[in-house]
Amino acid sequence: MKEKDSQSAPDLQAVRTFLLAYQQSLCSALQGEEPDQTFLQDDWSRAEGGGGITRVLEQGSVLEKAGVNFSHVHGSRLPDSATAARPELAGRAFQAMGVSVVIHPRNPLVPTSHANFRFFLATHPERAPVWWFGGGYDLTPYYGFEEDCQHWHRTAAAACAPYGEKVYPNYKRWCDRYFRLAHRSEQRGIGGLFFDDLNTGGFARCFAFLQGVAESYPEAYLPIVRRRKGMACTDGQRAFQEYRRGRYVEFNLVYDRGTLFGLQTGGRTESILMSLPPRVRWEYCREDAAGSDERRLTDFFLRPRDWLADGFPEESGEPA
Repeated sequence: MKEKDSQSAPDLQAVRTFLLAYQQSLCSALQGEEPDQTFLQDDWSRAEGGGGITRVLEQGSVLEKAGVNFSHVHGSRLPDSATAARPELAGRAFQAMGVSVVIHPRNPLVPTSHANFRFFLATHPERAPVWWFGGGYDLTPYYGFEEDCQHWHRTAAAACAPYGEKVYPNYKRWCDRYFRLAHRSEQRGIGGLFFDDLNTGGFARCFAFLQGVAESYPEAYLPIVRRRKGMACTDGQRAFQEYRRGRYVEFNLVYDRGTLFGLQTGGRTESILMSLPPRVRWEYCREDAAGSDERRLTDFFLRPRDWLADGFPEESGEPA
């Protein structure tokens, strides 16, 4: 899935219909974990064109904050964040739509998760339109469990399997490269899948791939939530969760393409920044004791690793 094929005509309405239905189905699935809470729905419009639907659940007993956002925006010029890797598209008009998901559980033994599924169309009055899909999902544990990491990556690999044996390893490595805090020489989490600029094999094939990955996300995440949500935790573990959430904030505000795209296109700030955790802390030069669960997070889990292999051998060096 490497070569480009921008000639087959995209069906924007089909993508929009799927994304809206996906937002609804995912909210319903998450609502199952919070029967006494409801998602707040906030419809918004953008002066430059388009708008979206923000859905946020806060202060649940399991989900401290969960956001599932749909947006469909258009404009006369792609922002810098969208053309940094594709300068030939600079100055084109665009349409962009997607669903973005961020879930911050209350229990520190339940990992934070993120997912994003998006579609772009860039047009020019004298040139052929260019379209592509992007997205994926990643997991950010605070206290690692090897069986959770295996389940997460096995589900991701199964979603990719119908499209070739190289798809999962390629997008897994891309995820490791992308979700990295370069200023700390540290991974944000244990990775998952990340892909962008995807239009190989025509619209129907790429759209089917996006749908398959999106539908695998709750299969990857919710079993982990259910396995860990009732486990006892301490105030110290909660404090460590809030400390590690600081890394999440740093990534989203410094590196995340979706955040930058939203801000550069004049998107709705509250919806863009719904990804940030409700409680977070920073500590100066924190050092965790060798052999502790907190130290094992960075020493073992937050390293690029082949979670599908027996023994979880570390992949060589930093993400290439």
